[in-house]
Amino acid sequence: MEKKDWSDLTLIDNIDNPKKRFELHVENKIVFIEYILAKGDSMYLTHTEVPRSLEGNGLGSAIIKKTLKYIREKGYQLVPLCPFVAAYLKKHPEASDGILKKGYSV
Repeated sequence: MEKKDWSDLTLIDNIDNPKKRFELHVENKIVFIEYILAKGDSMYLTHTEVPRSLEGNGLGSAIIKKTLKYIREKGYQLVPLCPFVAAYLKKHPEASDGILKKGYSV
């Protein structure tokens, strides 16, 4: 699979999953970020997973970008507990501008 920008993929908010998560459906597989929405406006990103067969194609970054856009649009505050999300934000600090919950850093 060649690297793409993945902007055409739709972010799905799967609230029916026992662990609430955002999903991207790619080649009959699911890339996801699990989250917890607390106190109405704090979104804790807890775990990101890319199927092994899809690793290295930019899908982890794609779902993070889409999730951060969603958080920004909803006016939520980001709490990046997932190490993969934190690593992304260290490389792209501008991505969390204005949405990182006070008292948290990456």
